[in-house]
Amino acid sequence: MPPDPQPIVFFDGVCGLCNSAVDILLRADRRHVLLFSPLQGETAHLRLGTTADDAFSTIVLVDEHGRHERSAAALRICQHVGGLWRLGAVFWLVPRPLRDAVYGFIARHRYAWFGQKPTCRLPSPAERARFLP
Repeated sequence: MPPDPQPIVFFDGVCGLCNSAVDILLRADRRHVLLFSPLQGETAHLRLGTTADDAFSTIVLVDEHGRHERSAAALRICQHVGGLWRLGAVFWLVPRPLRDAVYGFIARHRYAWFGQKPTCRLPSPAERARFLP
């Protein structure tokens, strides 16, 4: 499949932390570089091969350089947003196993700490153009 013209952030649509992160990214991404899609959605199913039975414990970024997960996805998202967010690049100096261990710890506890919604997030009319099904 050819690379997407815009990076797509695939997120757990029922996760409180993930939805808060999407809200922050929508405000921070002033150039409207990023598109968003829930991991439970049709786009994720077609592009990533996800199914309704999958346990979604990571964020996925698909951009011109391929598919990125966990901490690598988070850091590449910061690069795409630009501005002060690029300062996150300093975390590339942290070895990936350590970055992913911290990411995994937070991912395992995210529902307990930030809640879980009964359904996937519905974008507002103003956000609709930035979301894929």
